[in-house]
Amino acid sequence: MSAQPKTFSELIAGETPVLVDFFATWCGPCQMMQPILEDTSRQLGDKIKIIKVDVDKNPMAASKFQVRGVPTLILFQNGQIVWRQSGVVPAHQLVKVITDNITENV
Repeated sequence: MSAQPKTFSELIAGETPVLVDFFATWCGPCQMMQPILEDTSRQLGDKIKIIKVDVDKNPMAASKFQVRGVPTLILFQNGQIVWRQSGVVPAHQLVKVITDNITENV
């Protein structure tokens, strides 16, 4: 039995923080973010979920969150935006921003 795919709203609504990378396949800086996101994921493990949203395939999501340029990173916790930034963010800075902005559920 396979689980139904979740909607974007369901993905960002959980207690686990979700970092959304709004990107485009043709975007050079977006391609630079891929190894940074992989490194961030390795460092933070299951403390965060990272999902990628192709703005060309998902224009409604990009529009809803007023994504004007790519890459745009938005950090959600409990469905609320806690941080956002456009452009390439170095891994060490991204890890610090995430750990500074998320609240642990103890």
